[in-house]
Amino acid sequence: MKKLYRSIFYITVTTTFYLSIVPASDIPNIAALNFISDKLIHSLIFFFIAFVGLNCKYSFSDFYLLSSIFIFGLIIEIIHLYHPYRYFEFADLIANLIGILAALFFYKKKIH
Repeated sequence: MKKLYRSIFYITVTTTFYLSIVPASDIPNIAALNFISDKLIHSLIFFFIAFVGLNCKYSFSDFYLLSSIFIFGLIIEIIHLYHPYRYFEFADLIANLIGILAALFFYKKKIH
């Protein structure tokens, strides 16, 4: 089961990175998102990444894993500073963090 979680984790991180660097106009229906739905999507994506990552049972600490996932989101936002079709948004980082913390909460409550 650990291999399945790890495969899903790597595919999700890779897909998230790819979708974060292509122009938003290349992603269907992205322009229709408003501020709240965009932040909700950020939270859900990072919830999923963190929850799957926690279930991978890596040999390093949960804190290290979740910090790395947050830093992954930060790197994406820094790339957006230099991307001609994307923008850095501090609110995206907050939404990512909310998703990560929610995943930790559910994981610790053994709701999986």
